Amino acid sequence: MTSATPVTPAALLRGSPLPPLEARILLTHVLGWRPTQLITRSDEALDAANVEQFRALEARRVAGEPVAQLVGAREFFGLDFEVTRDVLIPRPETELLVETALAAMEGISRPRVLDLGTGTGAIAVAIASMRPDAQVWALDRSAEALAVATRNTVRLLDAKRPGGAVALSRSDWYDSLDPALRFDVIVSNPPYIADGDPHLSEGDLRFEPRGALTDEADGLSAIRKIVAGATARLAANGVLWIEHGYDQAKAVRELLTAQCFAQVRSERDLAGIERISGGRVSAAA
Repeated sequence: MTSATPVTPAALLRGSPLPPLEARILLTHVLGWRPTQLITRSDEALDAANVEQFRALEARRVAGEPVAQLVGAREFFGLDFEVTRDVLIPRPETELLVETALAAMEGISRPRVLDLGTGTGAIAVAIASMRPDAQVWALDRSAEALAVATRNTVRLLDAKRPGGAVALSRSDWYDSLDPALRFDVIVSNPPYIADGDPHLSEGDLRFEPRGALTDEADGLSAIRKIVAGATARLAANGVLWIEHGYDQAKAVRELLTAQCFAQVRSERDLAGIERISGGRVSAAA
């Protein structure tokens, strides 16, 4: 009687129906290996339990479940964020929002920053990590999302950073915020997909919290609330920057202009899409 041929990392990867990168991510997650170890240990026999675990994750990915949810993490701005089904998966294009916010803070000592609809806390934590002196507030109406954001802030930020801990609060946009607070920068990646958009029933979006994706209206209702409330929350010369859909830049610029924002403009992401729009107030409201 001959023994069964041992299953190796190389064999698993060769036989996987997934794109090679996704298969490698899932296998390193299961094995607890570094990516290079899939090469240096490619012919090593694997435990049956590891093989079974990989194949279970592989099947879930084939069914459409996002890789970030399967491994419980996603890299954003060089930081490894915890991800669950309760939060939007951080995406590379949102790094433009962080970069633009950081540029707006240049020359400001201990800037005050507000992140509306924080989700994983990715935007707030990325800003706080790059500007240790920044005082950062992060709001979300989802208690589950705030629990994820709290774990991310504790794990990823220096507890002794000069700006202090990120102030996380449950709030429907500005509602629970101290009205006396004024910010140098307000940022938000709100739900901006219109109700009925077919993308909501495709790909990774099927597994992400619907409330973080769509306003169940025209895609602009949350943005209208953010823009309308911003001038009363910004310090003199403060700025607001909002991420939006690929075809919403003109509409968002018009909303900003109607609220008397100056220097209104949009910025394009690496794909050439107008991904964020913003403006500056000339004086505190």
